[in-house]
This record gives sequence, C-alpha cells and structure tokens, in this order.
Amino acid sequence: MIRTALVTISAMLVLALPAQAADDGITAPKLRASVTVSSDVVRVGDLIDNAGSAAQVPVYRSPDLGTTGALPVAQVLSVLRAKQVIGVMTGDIKEVQVTRLARTLASKDLENAVTSALERRFGLGDAANIIVTFDRGISDIRLEASNTGTLQPVATRYDARGGRFDISFEINNDSNPAPTKLRLTGTAIETIEVAVLTRDVDRTEMLKSSDVALERRPKAEVTGEPAQRDRAIGMQLRRPMRAGTPIRIADIAKPEFVSRDQSVTVIYQVPGIYLTTRGKAIEGGAEGDTVSVLNLQTKRTLTGVVTGRGQVTVQGASQSAPMEPAVEHTSSLKRDEAPAPVDTAALLRSLVQAPNSPARIADAQIPQARASQAQAK
Repeated sequence: MIRTALVTISAMLVLALPAQAADDGITAPKLRASVTVSSDVVRVGDLIDNAGSAAQVPVYRSPDLGTTGALPVAQVLSVLRAKQVIGVMTGDIKEVQVTRLARTLASKDLENAVTSALERRFGLGDAANIIVTFDRGISDIRLEASNTGTLQPVATRYDARGGRFDISFEINNDSNPAPTKLRLTGTAIETIEVAVLTRDVDRTEMLKSSDVALERRPKAEVTGEPAQRDRAIGMQLRRPMRAGTPIRIADIAKPEFVSRDQSVTVIYQVPGIYLTTRGKAIEGGAEGDTVSVLNLQTKRTLTGVVTGRGQVTVQGASQSAPMEPAVEHTSSLKRDEAPAPVDTAALLRSLVQAPNSPARIADAQIPQARASQAQAK
C-alpha cells in the first residue's frame, strides 16, 4: 500500500504542473489521438506520451480483437484524473481512437490448412480438388497478435463414408511458451472437373459448344472416366441425356455419317480415276470407320471407308472382285508388234458394272482402247 501511494504521489507531482515541469526540463504529458494496443487492457502509457511512472496503470479494457473504438477526450481526462493523472495537454483532439491488434485467419486460410492436412490421405487426392465446409459457418478467426506461428495439425480424423473431418491445430505464441490450440470440424469432399450438358440432348444430335459446360462434381457421383469438354464438342451421344448430367467417355461417339441399310454413294478411286455408283450400307459407321456396302448394280459386297455423310470410298483395285485370267493369243500377233495397252476403263467397269449392262461412270468419260490384230496366217 505504501509503495502504491508513493507511485501515485509521484505521478501527481510529475503531471500536476506541466508548465513547471517544462521549466525543469521535463516534457509535459500529451494525449495521443490514435492508440494501438496488443494486450487486453489499455494503460496510461498507451493514451499519453511522457506518462512517467504512471505508464503501466491500466485504465480501459481493450476493444475486441481486430476492432477500433473511439473515446471522447472529456471521458479520457476524467478516467485519468481518477487515476491521479492530471495536467495532460490535449491540443485540438476531440476523441481518441483505440485499435487492438490481432492476427486474422481468413476462411480461405483455414480451408487450405484443412485440405493440406487431408491431401493424399484417407483415399483423397490433391488438396486443390478437395472442397471444405465448416460446421457453424466459420468465416474468419481472430487471434492475439502474438500468435505468429503456422497452423500445425497435431491430430487428424476423417470418415471417408460421410466425409466428416475433425482436425486439431497448434500455433506457436511469442508471448507464451504454450502454443495456442485450434480445433476445426466439418465436411471435406473430393471433386473432379467434368463436362455437363446445359440442355436435354437426344442421341442423334451433335454436341455444340453451347451444349457443354464445365462444373465441379463430387468424385463419388461420377462413375467411369469423365470426358473433357473439348473432346465432347462435335461428338454424338450414345443415348439421350438430360441437362446437368456429367458426360463420360463411354457416353459419346463420333457422329454416325452412315446408317445401316442407308442408301449411300460409293466412290471408287485410283490414281487418275474417280467413279461413283449407288450402294446400300450393310452396317453403320462414323467418319473414318471401315464398313461393308452392297453395290446395287453388281450385287457385290465391297469394303470401304466412310468419308462423309452417306458416302463410302473404296480405294484402289484391291477392293475389286477378282479379275478373269488373261488369255494369251501369241499366234495372232506379229512378232515385231507390241501388246495392246491395258484397258484401265474396262478394269474399273468390272467393279461397277453388272454383266451385259452399260457402264455408269460419273465425272469422267474413258474412251475405249483399240487393239489392232494382224491377219491370221
């Protein structure tokens, strides 16, 4: 008690006569317009400069962590006077702003701490694909400014069936040897990015850019390999699907350009020759698929490649029916006469022309080759 009284008397002697203190070389106490504190109390030394021995005397409870409060000057002076602190110079200050420092942990920081603790554990994948929802709708958490350490997980529990997590963290504290403890609970679900339909699409429709969007969905909801958006555009569904349905690789196929039993154009193509005729598709196929077609003139079955809608191309003579064996008539040729040139048109007509029927050759007319025969001896 005696020591406290002496401190109070000393403070009164120092602060009571600021003018005289100035004459003696002691700076007069002066009120601050803005105050920043890190503890839970505001002291005399926080409010005024040159508080002397009264600096550690508590006068106010600090604002909440990370907030600012305002004190009218008259109220501050009244409280100081009650603590035997008088003669404070205020100048033109009307109120004192008091801010309490804090360390703020944003909700995103908390999410990152949880996903990092769960990454590649309990059957989960990368942290970037884990979505966290906290219990009680946690937004931001404010801690004492002395809590400068990182969030270190010390106990992690996760239920893969329900996606529930319960993780305890510790944070090192500069002013206290014991770390600050923090416990977070909620749900954590692994997601994947999938292409989904923006509208109902029938099996026969080709997917356009506006028909497909990217969304994140729980991984457990997507069975099979999901399709990439770029790969899905321009493809055709194997079955009708509703809007919002994730698209899998197994759900899409190249558009069918030729359907079974469809009337198609058959193109015969060899270097320098281009012929067409009508045919009937025996099987369906997309562009680039190999299908069988029936030549409606010769009733022969040919194999070709789908090159367009309703169009099948047969390349080279290897696709043709076997040729009749050539008959050698050496006796009818003069010894110094060269054999007649090969009749290419006749060869191609054997592909597209039924026996004893006129040839139907599109896009080109091939004149008949003439072979002169010598008189038989």
